[in-house]
Amino acid sequence: MKVKRFFAKSMAEALKQVSHEMGPDAVILSNRRVEGGVEIVTALDYDENMARQRLGEKAAEATNGSRLAEMQAEQHLRLEDELNRSRSRIREVREQRANGLSHCQSTAPATEVSDVQVAPASASAGYADELASMRAEISSLRDLVSAGSASASRDVGNNAVQQRLAERLQEFGLSAELAGSLSRQHRSGRLEDGWKRSLKMLATGVRTAREDWLDAGGVYALVGPTGSGKTTTIGKLAARYVLEHGPDSLALVTTDRYRVAAHEQLFVFGRILNVPVRVVDESHSLDDILDELSDRHLVLIDTAGLTSADRGYQEQLAELARSHHAIRTHLVVSATSQPRIMKSVWHCYKMANLAGCIMTKIDEALTLGEALGFVMETSLPVSWYTDGQKIPEDLHRAEAIPLVRQGVDRLKGLQNAQAVAEGA
Repeated sequence: MKVKRFFAKSMAEALKQVSHEMGPDAVILSNRRVEGGVEIVTALDYDENMARQRLGEKAAEATNGSRLAEMQAEQHLRLEDELNRSRSRIREVREQRANGLSHCQSTAPATEVSDVQVAPASASAGYADELASMRAEISSLRDLVSAGSASASRDVGNNAVQQRLAERLQEFGLSAELAGSLSRQHRSGRLEDGWKRSLKMLATGVRTAREDWLDAGGVYALVGPTGSGKTTTIGKLAARYVLEHGPDSLALVTTDRYRVAAHEQLFVFGRILNVPVRVVDESHSLDDILDELSDRHLVLIDTAGLTSADRGYQEQLAELARSHHAIRTHLVVSATSQPRIMKSVWHCYKMANLAGCIMTKIDEALTLGEALGFVMETSLPVSWYTDGQKIPEDLHRAEAIPLVRQGVDRLKGLQNAQAVAEGA
């Protein structure tokens, strides 16, 4: 990479100089106003991966490509200034030596030949020491630059693979942090090898529930924001249970007494399946209702989709957390949500002692990496996932490897659609 600095009275004049001396392929690393005009630092054959290698740990401070280029320019300017200072010191020593020799020649007597010879030798020895020091300093600076370049040359291939792998993982839907962490585990080898290894690591990191609720039984509560699919998922679970075990050992409960007619859909499911539905209100506490339903093999609790700003949010979560029944609370997460929203919802509901989660609306998501990355980062076991509106056909037990495979298929479908659109 060739780096050069230009000074001019105006930006237009500076750019004209760049175009004339560096050509159309020059990359502007930085520009700033200085006394008397502007300063531009440009480069030929600029490589972002190599720039990151040269900057080392400092490259982490670069939040985008422009900041990385600016930091590369600053490093180049510092090295250039160091070299200029070293050259100036060498010139000063040379001038001192020349002046010393001239003075000795003009003042020494003609008969004192030995004295004339000693003076230049002393001056020459001092000059040699200074010159050796300057050369060593310049050599160390050059070694620093060349060492960085050599290291970059050795690692640029692998780093390019890591960078491309991180980009593909982000296309898959993973966050930049998680994609970077997985890609850095790929030390060497082809991109496809790193891709397969990263997917295996992702599948290992996605935890799933070991037991089937319908067989194990117990009390399960679904929490999550409005629209995440809690009530519909309870309907699917209830329908699946009734088909396998009948309606007599199942009951449905709702704690949503904060919205008008909020529990109507649950009552519809209850009537269709011939399953009792109980409502928690001022007259009937959650524990009282669960005490009455203690003979039921499976109890599913629907909750209100409240946020921390809503009235009743703290009351509802505290009700679940302080119950003397072994309630296993699960967070319902929509696969169509943004990663930030997923994490925000998790922070909202984790005080309810979450035992796991359910992924919904997988069929509506463009990519599945967002949801898979979320459960990997939060370590919430996934019990079920839903991929449609059919009851109960679109409810499935969660398994890590099939979920990751679905994510890969979804990414391929998205890429094919984009290719078709670009071709059209």
